[in-house]
Amino acid sequence: MQPGFPLFLRIPLEIGDLSGLVVLILLIMMGPALVLFMIGLIVRKSNKKAAKVLFILAGVYLLISLGICGGLMGGF
Repeated sequence: MQPGFPLFLRIPLEIGDLSGLVVLILLIMMGPALVLFMIGLIVRKSNKKAAKVLFILAGVYLLISLGICGGLMGGF
C-alpha cells in the first residue's frame, strides 16, 4: 500500500480472527439504542413526554436492528 493511506487501512484483518468485526456489528446494533436510552434517562427529570419518545425510539431501533443485523449474523 502507499504511504498516504490511514493506519487502519494498512493493517489487514486476519482471515481466521473476525472478532473485531463481530464487535463492530454488535456496536452498530446496540450503540444507538443505548445512547437514546441514556439520553431518555437524563431528559426524564425535566421532560417526561420527550423521555417517553426517546424510550420508544430506542426500543424500535433495537427491535429493527436485532431483526436485520441479527438475521445477517445468523445467516438467514
